[in-house]
Amino acid sequence: MSIISDSLKRIKPSPTIAVTQKARELRAAGKDVIGLGAGEPDFDTPDNIKDAAIKAIKVGDTKYTAVDGTPALKKAIVEKFKRENNLDFETDQITVGTGGKQVLYNTFMATLNKGDEVIIPAPYWVSYPDMVLLAGGNPKIVKCDEKDGFKLTAKKLTKAISKKTKWLILNSPSNPTGAGYNQSEIEDLAKVLIKNKKIHILSDDIYEHIKYDNFNFFTIAQISKLKDRTLTMNGVSKSYAMTGWRIGYAAGPKDIIKAIGKIQSQSTSNPSSVSQAAAVEALNGTQDFIQERSNAFKERRDFVVKSLNNIRGISCLIPNGAFYVFPSCKGLLNKKTKLKTDTDFVQRLLEKANVAVVQGSAFGLDGYFRISYATSMENLKKAIERIKNFCESLS
Repeated sequence: MSIISDSLKRIKPSPTIAVTQKARELRAAGKDVIGLGAGEPDFDTPDNIKDAAIKAIKVGDTKYTAVDGTPALKKAIVEKFKRENNLDFETDQITVGTGGKQVLYNTFMATLNKGDEVIIPAPYWVSYPDMVLLAGGNPKIVKCDEKDGFKLTAKKLTKAISKKTKWLILNSPSNPTGAGYNQSEIEDLAKVLIKNKKIHILSDDIYEHIKYDNFNFFTIAQISKLKDRTLTMNGVSKSYAMTGWRIGYAAGPKDIIKAIGKIQSQSTSNPSSVSQAAAVEALNGTQDFIQERSNAFKERRDFVVKSLNNIRGISCLIPNGAFYVFPSCKGLLNKKTKLKTDTDFVQRLLEKANVAVVQGSAFGLDGYFRISYATSMENLKKAIERIKNFCESLS
C-alpha cells in the first residue's frame, strides 16, 4: 500500500517548473539551451529595496512577525490599493503570504468544501486547477477562444455557473497569454456576477504594472457591488523583480482574510521578516523604474510577435500585458511534419533547436505554446532564429 495520499495523486507537477528544470539540466550537460519557460523578470531587484533589506538585517529585524504580515507592510498595502486602485481597505482586510502562490493556495484550503466548483478560464496559470483539487474542490475549465483574445465572455461565464459554483478566478493581465480585461469587459462579467450573489471572485493582479499600448488596468473589486465578494491578490515578485523574496498579499472580506491567516498559522507561519521590510520599501518607494522596465518588455514583445508572425505555420496575437506570448502552432501539426500535438512540437523544438518553451495544453488549451520574453534581446533574437529554422525544416 502506498504511503502517498490520494489527494496528491489528483495533481501533477508544475509544467513550467519542469521545463525550466529540464533546460537547466541540458545546460549543465553542455547543451546551448535558451530557456523561454520561466515567468521571471531578468531585471534585478532595485537597489533601494535591497538597501531596505540590508538595513532590516543590521537593526535586528530578523525575528518572527505577525503570522499574516507586519503592521508596516499591511499599512503599505492599504495605501497601495488606495493610491493605485481607488480601493479602501482596513489592515484587518489584508493578508501577506510567502508569495502570491501561497495566498492562492491558502484561500482555496480555507474556503472550499468537497464538490465546490471553481470556474477557471483557459488558458490558465498552471497551478490554479491543481490547487483547487488539493483543497477538495472541482475545477470547472472554460475554454476561451483566440477570437475573443483568450478572454472569458459574459455568455460563457453564464453557461459555466452552477449551484455548486463558489469562486471565479480572473487573471489580468494573464499568464500565459498576456491578455488584459479592459473596464468594459470587466463590467460585462460583473453584470452576471451581481445576479449570482453566492459566487466569490479571486482576482489575480500580479501583472498589474506590466502593461502596454495605453492599456488601462481595472480590477473587479473596483465595482462596488462586488467588492465584498472579491479577494484581490497581488505581490512584489513581477513588478519589482522580487521573485526570490517570496512576498504576496491579498485584500478582501474579513472572514476570508481571517481564515487564510488560520491556515497559514499551521503551515509556514509568517513570511520572512527581511523580505517584508524590503516589500515595504518596494510599495512606498520610487516607482519610476516600473515604467522603464515595461518599456523594455514592450520592445521585446514587439520583436517577438512580429518575428513569430513571419514564420510559416505560426500565428501570434499581440498581448497587452505581462511578459508572455501565446502563439498557435496548429499550422504545423499534421501528417507531413509528424507532429500531432503541441507537446510534440515543444519536445522536438527542444531536442532539435535547443529552445525551451511550454506547451499550450499545460495551460488548458491545445495547439499553442507559451514563450516568456523576460530575457535579453540577444537571447530572444537567437531563440527566434532557431525557432524559424526549426519550423522551416518541417516543411
